[in-house]
Amino acid sequence: MAQPKKPRTSRQPNGASSIFQGKDGRWHGYVTVGVKDDGTPDRRHVGRKTRAEVTKAVRELEKQRDSTGVRKVGQTWTVKTWLTHWVENIAAPNVGENTIDGYRVAVYHHLIPGLGAHRLEKLEPEHLERLYRKMQENGSAAGTAHQAHRTVKTALNEAIRRRHLTINPASVAKAPKVEEEEVEPYTLEEVQRLLAEATKVRNTARWVIALALGLRQGEVLGLKWEDVDFEAGVILVRRGRLRPRYKHGCGDKCGRKPGYCPQKISIRRETKDTKTRAGKRPIGVPEELLKLLRLHKEQQERERALARDLWVEKGYVFTSPTGEPLNPNTDFHRWKDLLKAAKVRDARLHDARHTAATVLLLLGVPDTIVDRIMGWEPGKSARMRSRYQHLTSSVLQQTAAKVGALIWGSTPHQFPSTPAGPVPGLSQGPVPAGPDVYVACLGERYVPFLHHEHAQAVASQWGGDHPGKPAHVEIWDRPQWENMGPGGIRAIRDRIPDRRLIHHAHAVFLPGGERLNIGRAEQWSVLGWEFETDLYTDLPVRWHITRRPGQEIEAQVRGTDQDAVTEAFDEACGQAVDRARNPGRYGE
Repeated sequence: MAQPKKPRTSRQPNGASSIFQGKDGRWHGYVTVGVKDDGTPDRRHVGRKTRAEVTKAVRELEKQRDSTGVRKVGQTWTVKTWLTHWVENIAAPNVGENTIDGYRVAVYHHLIPGLGAHRLEKLEPEHLERLYRKMQENGSAAGTAHQAHRTVKTALNEAIRRRHLTINPASVAKAPKVEEEEVEPYTLEEVQRLLAEATKVRNTARWVIALALGLRQGEVLGLKWEDVDFEAGVILVRRGRLRPRYKHGCGDKCGRKPGYCPQKISIRRETKDTKTRAGKRPIGVPEELLKLLRLHKEQQERERALARDLWVEKGYVFTSPTGEPLNPNTDFHRWKDLLKAAKVRDARLHDARHTAATVLLLLGVPDTIVDRIMGWEPGKSARMRSRYQHLTSSVLQQTAAKVGALIWGSTPHQFPSTPAGPVPGLSQGPVPAGPDVYVACLGERYVPFLHHEHAQAVASQWGGDHPGKPAHVEIWDRPQWENMGPGGIRAIRDRIPDRRLIHHAHAVFLPGGERLNIGRAEQWSVLGWEFETDLYTDLPVRWHITRRPGQEIEAQVRGTDQDAVTEAFDEACGQAVDRARNPGRYGE
């Protein structure tokens, strides 16, 4: 017998959305989007004038619930209130000091002034992209705008995790493109000039460690004597120096910045442990550097005795005259002073680390050992090696020689093992013992040879290339050269260096693009030897554009192919003029 049908009701199943017309004549919809904190259903209301409109709104809310989730009810956040809450209450307790400094600069100097009034859920990718463009138009570098982008993206990801937001507009917005400039490591001759000048200043060993071992600035300044094992010849890296931060001790009455207050109070610890396990590492130290460190320790003892009661004993290797750890900002300025005194091209202090990494590449040190020395994590080491180890012409020449030896059976030629090109001709093999060194004295350069005929040939040809400049050969004994010669025994050459015709082009432009008459020919050619770093290159063409301290833009081109140099010079001048007229476009 058929069962009677139950009468139909208008009631929806539990949790289903409902739509009805209220007594006020408007249509209402309720959608269950989850559960509240107290365990009751979280039902959201939408109201519209017609059934079709409210049905559409209900379907959109259901779709949002099923895909990205629905924003949590509660406080209505603006960009300003959320970023302030995030940086001070969420990020600050959980990230390092340097990281939070970067976050605060991005939040308080760029993001809140540019976007703070927007409601958080109303923020669009276009708002962010317009802010980045405005920052660059106002003179901020592309890297600064990119830092702001990374900061807001991190902050909004946290808002999504806490259901204050459903999608992250920073994930959709296009970040400013940051062009990573290729770093040119220092050549051996430049390193030797820097080290020679470093012997005249305080804390000599500090610069030797940077150029020879490639330690980061914070790692060097954070070294303590307990980290130096003279017997084993090892330095243990386990902490880094933090940039100091101060507050007024005078009640803000001196009218100065906190760092210059006569009664300033430090509010930040001096050091912190290395960020990763790979960063905590032992590094073998050359015997020459160990000698410098022993001498440095003796000098520090004399400073301690001179300072008397003013000395603060904290155990640091490199200190102020009163025993305090060195300020990274002061250390940076001492580096710039060293570059000027040595008459070496300007570069970042971190470029010394690139130089050390490239030397390890030239010496053929296995990748696993390189990673340990430089403190790179295994998962990131390949990317870091590609960033820090530069394929100089010397590396390419050595590789080509090995390929030729494998395919044609020829004896691979021993090329000089120096960063940034075949500049000062070091022999890869052991230098044979001999009583004398034949030194070609070429103006202010001293180039040592194993054989007299090589030194004489170079002196004769170099003298012909440089009329009016002295060139002759001197005979030095080995102890004299090892003690007085730049570079020691490893700089002695066992072959004739390369000599090529190098074509140069040079121009300087004033702000606005006007060409500056510098009293030099636009293009010229000269015979250059591989030990003349200011003239020599073995590439068909190479060029770069730099901004001088006086804001002029300088374009330099050189190479062995005259046509390629001429063509590249036109392109370099065009870019230099554009850079002079539009500094904001280049982040200057």
